[in-house]
Amino acid sequence: MEAKAQIQEAVKIQGEVVRKLKAEKANKEQVSLLPAGRALTCETLTGKYGEDSKLIYDLKDQGGELLSLRYDLTVPFARYLAMNKITNIKRYHIAKVYRRDNPAMTRGRYREFYQCDFDIAGQYDAMIPDAECLKIVHEILSELELGDFRIKVSDFPNHLFNDQIGSYVGLHGGMDLAERLLLDPRLSQSKQACAGLSDIKLLFSYLQLFQVTDKVEFDLSLARGLDYYTGVIYEAVLTQAGAAPASSDAQNGSEEGVSVGSVAGGGRYDGLVGMFDPKGRKVPCVGVSIGIERIFSIMEQKAEASAEKVRTTEVQVLVASAQKNLLEERLRLVTELWNAGIKAEVMYKKNPKLLSQLQLCEETGIPLVAILGEQELKDGVVKLRVVATREEVDINRSDLIAEIKKRTSEA
Repeated sequence: MEAKAQIQEAVKIQGEVVRKLKAEKANKEQVSLLPAGRALTCETLTGKYGEDSKLIYDLKDQGGELLSLRYDLTVPFARYLAMNKITNIKRYHIAKVYRRDNPAMTRGRYREFYQCDFDIAGQYDAMIPDAECLKIVHEILSELELGDFRIKVSDFPNHLFNDQIGSYVGLHGGMDLAERLLLDPRLSQSKQACAGLSDIKLLFSYLQLFQVTDKVEFDLSLARGLDYYTGVIYEAVLTQAGAAPASSDAQNGSEEGVSVGSVAGGGRYDGLVGMFDPKGRKVPCVGVSIGIERIFSIMEQKAEASAEKVRTTEVQVLVASAQKNLLEERLRLVTELWNAGIKAEVMYKKNPKLLSQLQLCEETGIPLVAILGEQELKDGVVKLRVVATREEVDINRSDLIAEIKKRTSEA
C-alpha cells in the first residue's frame, strides 16, 4: 500500500508540472524536453520529416494534450541527446515505430513495425563515422545472404538537382566519378557541389580500407527524403532479378517498393540535436536504419521459393523415450545435458509416442535425438539418432555429452 501511495504521489507531481508549464504557456522547447515514451508531443516531430509528416500518427491523451506516435528512432534519439546534454555516444536501438500508411503484408510494409538503428554522435573528423555506418550495412546484408545488393551514396542538397546537377542524375560510379566531377567546369562553380564531391571522394578512400567498395556506388539520383539530413545520405537496395525500384527515402525506412527493394538507409543529421537544445547547441550525428520487417519478409519469400526447410528452434537435441514410464529417466538425462550447456528439450508428456517425438524434430529442425529405452538403460547407453539421415548409434552414457558437442559443432 505504501509503494502504491508513492507511485500515485509521483504521478500527481508530474501532472502538476505539466499543468504549470501549460498555464505559463511554456515554449515548445520546454514542453518537448519532458520525459516521454512511444508517444511524443507534436512539437517534437513537427518540421522534421518534410512531406512524410502526413504519415505521423497524431492523437490526444485523456487531458486533451496533442501527442504523436514516433515515426522513426532518429528524432527521439536526437531529443534524448539534447535532454541529457550528451555530446559523444555510439549506440544501437531496436524498437517499434508507427506509420499512418497503407499496409502491404507480403512486402513487409506495416503501420507498426520494428526498426534497428545504429548511430554515432560526436565531433569527429569528416567521413570516418560515415564509413563505419556503411561498413555495418555491408556486413549485415552480406551475413544474411539476402542476395546481391548495392549501397547507394550521395551528398547533394535537393535544390541543386534543379539548379545545377539535374543533367548529372543518371551518373553512378565510385571514387573515379567523384574525381571526374570535381574537374567539371560547371560543377566547380558551386561550393556546395564541390564540398559534396570532396566528401564522397574522402568517404570512398575509407571504404576501400574497410574493403566494402564492391557493393557501394556513388549515385547522383539519390535525393534527401527527410528534412533533417545535412550531409551524406545512403540507401541499401537488393538488386536481384525482379527487383522493383527502391524509394529514395533514407533512414526513414520508407516501405515504398515491392517484395525486393530498399532495406536500409541513413545519413548525416548534424543540425537535429540543436533543434531540441534550448541554446541551439549542435551535436554532429550520422546513423543508419535497418528495416527488420522488410528483411524478414524477403527471407521468408526466399525460403518459400526454394522450398528450404526453415529451422524454428535452437534446440540441439531432443531427449526421447521408446517405451512408456520413462519420464523420470528423460528428465534426468535432459538435466545432465542442460548442466553441460547443451540446448536440449523433452516433450511435455508422460508417455509420448516415439513417432510423435521424431516428427517434432523433423518439423522444428532439431538435428539430434537422444533415445532412452529399457534395453539402453540396462546397457548404460543412449541411442543417438541423426534426424536428417536417420542414422542411429549407441553411445555410452559417459560419452554422450562429448559426442553431442562434437556433432553440433560440425553442423
